[in-house]
Amino acid sequence: MLNKKAPKGKYAWTVTVGEKGQIVIPKQAREVFGIAPGDTLILLGDEARGIAIPPKSTFSEFFGVAFEEKEE
Repeated sequence: MLNKKAPKGKYAWTVTVGEKGQIVIPKQAREVFGIAPGDTLILLGDEARGIAIPPKSTFSEFFGVAFEEKEE
């Protein structure tokens, strides 16, 4: 974790990308966000804003919005 003092509930970690493009989620991040082996994560990308990995609790909400049917 970076040594800067962050506001409560805000975190920053650094990771290294391996030769196969893989990263390891830091242990503290896995603990804070309840990420366990076998969990499915969603990776969002925006060329202007970067990459985001939202908490798994938003996973079903995201798909609900993405696949919501609109009434005509």
